[in-house]
This record gives sequence, structure tokens and C-alpha cells, in this order.
Amino acid sequence: MYNKELGINFFGSESIKKRQLNSIKILKKNIKNFKIFLIIAGTNTSQIPGISAAGISARSRRITALADAEFLLNGASKDHKYKLPLLSAGVTPALISYVCSKLINVNPIIVPLGIGVKPYFNHLVVEDMDLGPSNCLTTGKSMTRGRVLNLYERGLAKGKSSKHPILISESVPGGTTTAQAVMEAFGLRVSNLVGSSLFKAPRELRRKVVKKGLLNSNLKSDFDSFDVIASVGDPFQAFSMGLLIGARLAKQPVILSGGSQMLAVILLALEALGEKNKDDFIEDVFIATTGWLLKDNSLNNLLNLINEKYHVDLLGLASPLNFKSSTYKELKDYEFGHVKEGVGAGGISILAFLKGSKNDEIVSMCQQNLEMMKCLGQISLEKD
Repeated sequence: MYNKELGINFFGSESIKKRQLNSIKILKKNIKNFKIFLIIAGTNTSQIPGISAAGISARSRRITALADAEFLLNGASKDHKYKLPLLSAGVTPALISYVCSKLINVNPIIVPLGIGVKPYFNHLVVEDMDLGPSNCLTTGKSMTRGRVLNLYERGLAKGKSSKHPILISESVPGGTTTAQAVMEAFGLRVSNLVGSSLFKAPRELRRKVVKKGLLNSNLKSDFDSFDVIASVGDPFQAFSMGLLIGARLAKQPVILSGGSQMLAVILLALEALGEKNKDDFIEDVFIATTGWLLKDNSLNNLLNLINEKYHVDLLGLASPLNFKSSTYKELKDYEFGHVKEGVGAGGISILAFLKGSKNDEIVSMCQQNLEMMKCLGQISLEKD
């Protein structure tokens, strides 16, 4: 379903147009009120060769999330501490999110989990900074259940105390693989639907990785969301599930800005809710993504699998942002299927469009910032 006036594509729920128009009203009314959380998290799953495009080497993927967060806060800066990793194509979606966050005049809240260092920039402290990345999911023992519960409780408390709508975004190298593992643990056959930052999703590799993780996890028949995250998940999922449930208990709308990683969080929340009224819970919850991620229809099919499994009407929105007019290769690469989404690019750009920004304006600002990033040496060179 296409909204002609704004260029926003709706997907997922086949519900009546009234619901779609209502979602636009809710988002428009709250543009200035949204609290934007960028959750940066580490999982050793990202160290598997060929699993992620979030950095050209395993070493660079260790700092990708920190560099994304720094850029989202400060943009192109001569005082940057972290170089954005060299990508085989494209450029970090933090560029889009930074530009659009400036257009809607919001200051994101950074939540570092399992990054292994204390960021120098402002951030929300949720757990001991010495706790490093979660284990590779192939171990079947990603984290202790105690760590998962602590992350969940901290997210829940933050969500319940919120007086504002919430937008959840992420930078988690390896996160689409843990998302697939979580969904498959609950019986969804999604190996051909989960997207990737890579031009060609490493489906066969992920299938093997997930299969090994689930075999080693030894999940019994009565497992719950916390067991699954502890076995094959990542820190982002535990905190975000709590944040989502808490915000909905506080009657706040929630945008989950991303793709399959956000659907995994919704699935975990729906499982945790048990027999409670899932329709009320999902009413003001929206998946928001970029048009690039929606191109092959996989995300739409994935969302509908969740709608069918839990008998809900989750609604997805795709940003109209495109780089067709850009002459910059790094931006043009998005049109060819590279990078696609991350750091909340879809949701934050939708809010910018709803506020009245035009595509040309966003493209122009992205180009200016890209030029500055290059001049300031903010993108790593392979030899760095």
C-alpha cells in the first residue's frame, strides 16, 4: 500500500486504510517528542568470516558500533575518535540518521552493551562496562540468563518511566544472524527471508551457524524468551524487548527502526506476553525501515509470518528516501542493494519526511557530510 501524498510505503498488515492513516497521524503528532535510542551491542557472532558487511575485517567490526554512535551524535568532525570502517560498498547508514536527526532536531540516547570499552561521549549506563560481547551463537551459550534478565529489567524500567514515544534503533554487527537464530528457535522458517548488510545475504553460512547454535543450546520444550536470548541471542535483544514492553505499558507509541532484528525483538516480546491481549500491545507499535530493504519483499513476508503466528496486525512503513539523483558512488550503492539499513535510518528519515523535509534536501545534506567525512579522514582505509 502506497501513501501518495508522502511517498511512504505500508507493508505487512492487510488492515484497512484507516489504520494506516491513523499511524501517520500518530507519528506526525509526535515528531518532536520521540526519544530516539541507539542501542550499540557486541556479539562475537560478528567475528565469523563472511557473516557481516559492517566492516571489511573482523577487527574493524569490533568498533563499527562505536563509530556509528559517535557519528550519529557528532556528524563529520575533526575531533572524531573512531574511524568509520571501510566497507566493500556504500557508507554507514549513520550518515542518513545523523542528517535526519538534525532535520527533526532530536538528540539520540546511546546505549552501549557488550562493547568492552566505556564510550567518551554521553551514554546510558545499563550494565558493567567490563562485560564484553556476548559469545558467538554457535556455542549455544551466548550469555548467562542472569545477564539477559538484568538487561531486560533495565530496559523495562526505562520504558515504563517514559513520558514520550520511543524509537528503537541499533548498530549490532552480526545482529541479523542472531535475529534469525531467535526466530528459528520459536519455529519460524526464516532462513530465506532474513536480510543482510551484504549485497548477497550469506544464507547458507547463516543456516549452518544457526543450526549449530540451536543444536548446542539444548533448549527444552518449555523454554521462554529469556532462555532463547541466553542461548543464541545478543545483548541488544534483551534490553530492547524490555524497552518495548515497558513503553507499551506506559501507553507510548513505539517505532522499531530496522528490519529483521526489530522483528526478532517483537517476536520475543509477544512470546513473553503469553496469553495477554496482543492486539492492544501491537496497536501503536510500528516497524519502520528503508525502501531499499523492502525491495525484494522478504521483510514483508517475514512480518506477515509473525502476524499469522501471533494473530496480530503489525504494520510496517518504508521510507521514501532514495539516492537516485546522487552522483556519489557510496550513496548510489544503496540503490544497487548495498548496506540497505541500520542505525535507525528508515525510521528517522520517515520522521524527517513527515516533518516536511524533501528528498533532495536529505540527499544534498548527506553528500555534504560525506565530503566532510572524507576530508577529515573519518572513514578508515583498509591499511588502518
